Amino acid sequence: MSTQISYNRREFLRLTAAAAGVACTPLGGCYSKTIKPAGDTSKRPNIIYIIADDLGWADIGYHGSEIKTPNLDRLAHKGLRFDKHYVMPTCTPTRVGLLSGRYPSRFGVTSPAYGKIFDDDTVTLAAALRNRGYDTAITGKWHMGSPPKYTPLKYGFNSSYGYFHGQIDPYTHHYKTGDRAWHRNDEYLNEEGHATDLITDEAVRIVESKHQKPFFLYVAYSVPHYPLDEPEKWTSMYKKTEPASRRWYAASITHMDDGIGRIIKAVHRSGLSQNTLFIFVSDNGGQKSWRSEVHYQGRYADKPHTVLGNNLPLRGWKCDLYEGGIRVPALACWPGVIKPGSLSAPVHIVDWMPTLCSLVEYQPKKDLKWDGCNIWPLISGKTRKYQPRTMYWKTPGSIAVRRGDWKLITDKNGRRFELYNLADDPYEKNNLADEQPRRVDELKKLLNDIARNDR
Repeated sequence: MSTQISYNRREFLRLTAAAAGVACTPLGGCYSKTIKPAGDTSKRPNIIYIIADDLGWADIGYHGSEIKTPNLDRLAHKGLRFDKHYVMPTCTPTRVGLLSGRYPSRFGVTSPAYGKIFDDDTVTLAAALRNRGYDTAITGKWHMGSPPKYTPLKYGFNSSYGYFHGQIDPYTHHYKTGDRAWHRNDEYLNEEGHATDLITDEAVRIVESKHQKPFFLYVAYSVPHYPLDEPEKWTSMYKKTEPASRRWYAASITHMDDGIGRIIKAVHRSGLSQNTLFIFVSDNGGQKSWRSEVHYQGRYADKPHTVLGNNLPLRGWKCDLYEGGIRVPALACWPGVIKPGSLSAPVHIVDWMPTLCSLVEYQPKKDLKWDGCNIWPLISGKTRKYQPRTMYWKTPGSIAVRRGDWKLITDKNGRRFELYNLADDPYEKNNLADEQPRRVDELKKLLNDIARNDR
């Protein structure tokens, strides 16, 4: 065991040196310098990227939640916790940012979307990793294109399993309209079981398969997004939690956490612990509530989800550009490589593609126009020096930009402005727009410069 750890550290130092080839531009984008190919793919880490759906800031154990997440807590204790990990305020945009390294508005995506998302020549994270010798697999939610044309196997995944659309019923696996969504390798499949268990089962199967190459496993859980329907095994842990919808929500998270624990155990059983990088993040902040009498064939008409997530002490909910909608729990764990601790520097979901591509020494054949930055030097501890950078968000009704500690939010027509100093006012209580018109003008110009590349 000690020999394997020592070897990974040497490999890590070499990879970190190569990772210096990607850096931030003043607008928060990235450029690629020459990266020398590593050659032997067996020396690259397996990457397991886990994403929860609608997990609130205060809905994870290591943030002080009453919700039990022992497996995620252990990963957080052994790895690096991100104090300021930003995403987009809804699901499709965050996932597009992850797989492209670009702000989703570059593709015209500002909210949950269907049909064709990526351009024909888009190089996704999965495609880049496959180019460097990785087996690539997705289990769970896709929601970055509609069948039959725009499905995972078309965008760099060697295998796919889970569901195509937005949110599904956990047992019928149908979309809210009643459409089929469950599939294997992009072909529709009828299967019994709770979605959380099935998604986990597939992840465990992939981990325990015989691997001639390193693997990239993208695990996209359906919870704690509504509609929620959990077995008594999980709801019984929260008998005193009220209202009932908050009980279902908590149960769904503990159920997911148990699945993550099963994946971790599969990694241990397979002897892959010291060469596997775990990353966990939520796709957006928690949702306040939900109710529908018609969706999912009316199955939830008498089960209103009156209370769901908890983003406190952050302001706002899913869909908002306040911190509660876009700042989420996140961690990275790689034993013997990433030191335990926390990272206070702001990072963004679009950073993961340039970071992981740099880690495996992927050399793009063309400019991929990344908006993200290589954050591996921060993650590895090679540097703690944080240079102020720019981050950008766009929804159908609002736009926001962050530069350093300052954040500007405006409506799509540019008529209303909110300005916050997140260092002094992390909970966005004091709008300083009227007091600092010059700074508002500076951030407006910056925002307009970035938005020129949107669709």
